[in-house]
Amino acid sequence: MLEKSREIFGNLMSPKDLKKAEKTQNKFLKKYGDDSARDYRFALKDNPVLAELGTKELVLGEGAQFSDKTLFVGNIRMGFGHYRISMAMASCARALGYEPVWVDLNSFKESTCTKIISGQNELYSLGSRLSQKSRLFNKLYWEPLNSEGFRKLSYNCSDQASAELMANLLRNLPKDLPYVATHVWPAQAAIHAGFTRVVNAIPDNWPMALHLAEGATHTIQTRSAWLGYKALRGMDKKRSLKPMPEGDIVYTGHYVDHELVKDLEEDSARRVDRVKNGKAKRYLLTVGGAGAQQALFASIIQALLPEVKAGKAALFINVGDHKNVWESLKKAVPELGSARVFLNDYTRARAWAEEARTGEAPGITAFCHEDIFAAVYITNLLMRASDVLVTKPSELAFYPIPKLFIQHVGGHEIWGAIHAAELGDGTYEVAPGRETVDMIRLLQSEPEVLLNLNACILENKAAGLYNGAYEVVKLAAGR
Repeated sequence: MLEKSREIFGNLMSPKDLKKAEKTQNKFLKKYGDDSARDYRFALKDNPVLAELGTKELVLGEGAQFSDKTLFVGNIRMGFGHYRISMAMASCARALGYEPVWVDLNSFKESTCTKIISGQNELYSLGSRLSQKSRLFNKLYWEPLNSEGFRKLSYNCSDQASAELMANLLRNLPKDLPYVATHVWPAQAAIHAGFTRVVNAIPDNWPMALHLAEGATHTIQTRSAWLGYKALRGMDKKRSLKPMPEGDIVYTGHYVDHELVKDLEEDSARRVDRVKNGKAKRYLLTVGGAGAQQALFASIIQALLPEVKAGKAALFINVGDHKNVWESLKKAVPELGSARVFLNDYTRARAWAEEARTGEAPGITAFCHEDIFAAVYITNLLMRASDVLVTKPSELAFYPIPKLFIQHVGGHEIWGAIHAAELGDGTYEVAPGRETVDMIRLLQSEPEVLLNLNACILENKAAGLYNGAYEVVKLAAGR
């Protein structure tokens, strides 16, 4: 036990850190049980949303068959971000001729693995919500944890010990097939289980030891983060660290779905046409998987209402699988009561999003799906029909659509907005209140802002910036 905790990329961990890692492991064993003797078997399930990506879902059962074209996409439901990146990997894997299999370690409720992840996810979601309600909690705990706490090599030491308890769930899967992980726990679990072709697709632009899975090939979306990870920058401020070995960290570019990349010129041309011809600008508002930032989104909607009533703006609001968030927004903004709403009707919502790409989409349209796959993927479909994505600078910071960045949730997200602003495909991060309203007014009144953002997106596309998911799949497949 603690095999991967004792030494991380040649850097020995202290007895104190190892004791803490062992204590964490024992705490989880006591709380969630030990399933190391259980023999997990699997089946493959069709999923209406994943089917669009040529992807099967791995579930408990019997009879799962894999081929030499199978590619595992290891992920967890923690907010929407890791699911969204996984969808990008599955989409590009299919486009490259592979058969993606969706492996969500947070979906096997009987396993110790899922119990650990679910417990940690609940804590993280709670912290995200509290950070938006309490400035003191955010300043003294949440921001430092997300920017510096998760950055420490000692954090990875404990995480590796926890991941040992997740490995048994994967032991009956073929170990020599390519495996792409979009969160560090699926990557660590696969390494502990004996997988030999693991790619750990790091989501953030701020180097943190949280994301390390020694034994995997790590990929990163930005050049600056590549160097930060290579040097293990700031991961132990009390000593000099040995760097990651050659080839262990690879720059790929942004993780974006095949469907968004292949028709990007066409979608951008429609955005430019709407700007040049004075058509209503379409704002896509995405409420994150933790359901945070409700008050901020309400204020943005109120700021845009006069423009909507004047026919100069249109709103697409996706509250994911949080119906309570939609109800709260309606209380805060009564005008939302007359919105067009797609509630648990993915088929109609998908058709509407497709029609909106080339047709009209006036007023306010809202989307809410209890099914997590529909809740996440409808944003991808709506992006193609939208002019501005209003989002915190999380995983969506890397998508090829003009972005208005609102306040981050967790200090690690700051660097997503900085990266996008430097590339020119998104705004800088705007502060809540007047600065947000001023940016909305600027986007509404000055056509050259959106024209410049779209021009930068096309330049980035030509440079291959949005091809990261293809490159990750190629790495895992050995191409």
